[in-house]
Amino acid sequence: MKKILIIGAGRSATSLIQYLLKHAAAHNWEITVADADIALAEEKVKGHDKGTAVTFNALDAEERLPHLEAADFVVSMLPAHLHIHVAKDCLRLGKDLATASYVSPELKELHEEVKGKGLIFLNEIGLDPGIDHMSAMQMINSIRAKGGKISAFYSYAGGLVAPESDTNPWHYKFSWNPRNVVLAGQGVSQYLYEHRYRHTPYHRLFSKSDLVYIPTMGWYDAYPNRTSLKYKDSYGLDDIPTIMRGTLRYKGFCKAWDILVRLGLTDDTYKMEYSDDLTYRQWVRSYLSPTLERVGYGTLRTQIATLFDLNMADEALDKLEWLGLFSDEKIPLDEATSAQILQELLERKWKLEPEDKDMILMQHEVEYELDHQKKRHLSTLIFYGENSSNTAMSKLVGLPLAIGVKNILLGNITSKGVLIPITPEIYEPVMKELEELGVGFTSMDVDLESFNEYFPNEM
Repeated sequence: MKKILIIGAGRSATSLIQYLLKHAAAHNWEITVADADIALAEEKVKGHDKGTAVTFNALDAEERLPHLEAADFVVSMLPAHLHIHVAKDCLRLGKDLATASYVSPELKELHEEVKGKGLIFLNEIGLDPGIDHMSAMQMINSIRAKGGKISAFYSYAGGLVAPESDTNPWHYKFSWNPRNVVLAGQGVSQYLYEHRYRHTPYHRLFSKSDLVYIPTMGWYDAYPNRTSLKYKDSYGLDDIPTIMRGTLRYKGFCKAWDILVRLGLTDDTYKMEYSDDLTYRQWVRSYLSPTLERVGYGTLRTQIATLFDLNMADEALDKLEWLGLFSDEKIPLDEATSAQILQELLERKWKLEPEDKDMILMQHEVEYELDHQKKRHLSTLIFYGENSSNTAMSKLVGLPLAIGVKNILLGNITSKGVLIPITPEIYEPVMKELEELGVGFTSMDVDLESFNEYFPNEM
């Protein structure tokens, strides 16, 4: 019998827990789900005879230790910066570990020790990172196997609201960590275009968004991620002229979000001791120059339109007004940063209702040359959730992680060390089973010269 400990029972852990419990009897597994909220852990276990719900403080080494000692395999669904504490315990105790998070520099440094102990710490095996790695490597290796030489790699992904549940002018609802959405893009986005490094600072990120066409779905806003360059090495694309990864949003989102960024409403660097004394209108107006009021631009909507050179009927202004940013409602947070104020408001406005469905879009675009012909290959994933509990986001974070854990426990993955799923030994069985579960990519391969014929003009 193998004992699997899952630390963290939040939204992204739902499908992971369901999958492992479903397969527990067949493989003689015992699943322990731990969370600071025992009721949440019990809800996820649902009385399953192979599951146990427990609670402990994951940040307390003494509380954590006996649960790790009792496990054969540990899955950490904690916030990414906390994995290192669990990882060091697992290394000392000789336990295999899996996470869906990016490998931190501290975790990467453990590679040789983990490998030397014959352990596997498998990371970045969720959605993004995870399915993006595995599907990209399948596509890249397939092109190379035919003799193709890759000259450009673009990859886009977005967690969005499904069209049938799209009921607000932002065309967005939360299906993952709201804080990450509010702070997305902060820093400098770096990518490579035709052998030249490109840098997009945060204050210009959303004003410089591109449009990307998803077959059968239409056009979407796309802005570059911060970490595109690191994938040159991970994907074996060291000599590639162009590589860029980006995030997808519905058209019009980036223009309105750009206003929030440029106003300063996403700033998380300082607290306002008086925040609960302000209305949303006063909060927003506090970021504007008094000159706008002195010259007679009376309404807040008019002032913002003037500042950003917008028509008064611009849809971006409608989005801000719909959020309540021009209202006299009092801010319910004391000593809050602007990012915290915005997040609290958005969590109320962008909430998935019980029967709402979310949607995951992912698309890789690769330009390559084969037999003296320039081609472009598209690989596209469109996946819908069931409701606000069984979301597409939860499924596509949890399922690849659960399948990876299963294959390690069954001995199908034997590599050791601190790993990500970029080798066939890992990604082939995971992607094969995902496809059997309905998580499949559709592909298109066309001559580059005639590529535009396959896409409608931007609407």
